Amino acid sequence: MQDILSVLCGSVVGFSLGVIGGGGSILAVPLLIYVVGIRDPHIAIGTSALAVAANAFVNLIGHWRARTVKWPCAATFGISGIAGAALGSTIGKIMDGQKLLFLFALVMVAVGAMMLHPKSAGGDPNVRITPSIAGRLVAVGFLVGSIAGFFGIGGGFLIVPGIMLGSGMPILNAVGSSLFSVGTFGLTTAMNYAISDLVNWKIAAEFIAGGAFGGWIGLKLAVRLAAERRLFTRIFAGVIFVVAAYMLVRTGLPLLLPAGPHHG
Repeated sequence: MQDILSVLCGSVVGFSLGVIGGGGSILAVPLLIYVVGIRDPHIAIGTSALAVAANAFVNLIGHWRARTVKWPCAATFGISGIAGAALGSTIGKIMDGQKLLFLFALVMVAVGAMMLHPKSAGGDPNVRITPSIAGRLVAVGFLVGSIAGFFGIGGGFLIVPGIMLGSGMPILNAVGSSLFSVGTFGLTTAMNYAISDLVNWKIAAEFIAGGAFGGWIGLKLAVRLAAERRLFTRIFAGVIFVVAAYMLVRTGLPLLLPAGPHHG
């Protein structure tokens, strides 16, 4: 049953990445903990990071073929964020698991709010990297990489606006280009966690397999249902809010409430 749940949860994350480009990976950790049944939050984060990285690279292939990836900008942002992801994941590993999940739930609320805020689709589709653009991409890339590494998330919800801010490219190109950074940040985080034996390789493989299938379906739908993308995003944001509320209750109450008297 756990094997089936791993594949199904991976499909959900891959599908959301394919349809809306970012935000989907934020559900990987709660799905692994509360649905698949991984009890250690750190193992869930390490496993999620590996699975999300693989799913992002698979989805990147489709966007690469569609020629929506601006490689000079994507590579500059992604490579600069590797150091940030390494630093963030090192700090995340030594933090108490329940406190990390509580903070993770707060980030989910922020992600849901950002998804509801419409992004401008405008920009320069013929953008070329310059020294000033490169400087902005390196700075924002390191910051976003640090956050992604700390929480073990792909960070697509931050990468997309970050790349748009740094380069001025349209959102279509930013979504395609962001997947390279989602993959590199996730892979860096996963490798850091794997060093500490905090990755469940079997569940990660099943999650990745489901994600590849879900991502393929999501990408097909994204092209056909471009007009309904806002509706998909709003529904998904609602799901994120519900899951975040559940996590805040599960992790927040034990942290906030004083321990009761022990009864013999």
